[in-house]
Amino acid sequence: MQCALCTTKQAAQYLGVSPAFLERDRWAGARIPFVKLGSRSIRYRLSDLDNFIVAQIRTSTSNIEKSHGCQ
Repeated sequence: MQCALCTTKQAAQYLGVSPAFLERDRWAGARIPFVKLGSRSIRYRLSDLDNFIVAQIRTSTSNIEKSHGCQ
């Protein structure tokens, strides 16, 4: 995929998720950075999508992320 700034649909295809997944992510605090152009246009940079993919790499399905709170 060659796009300097991908639309939500293009980004969803790149990640193999639905556009609704990305919309929910934006509403929930945006784990995946996005660019807002004007009042309505949302775009994603490929480098941010790739960084998100790398951050999701796990070695086991039983790995539990450690809490950063008090223990």
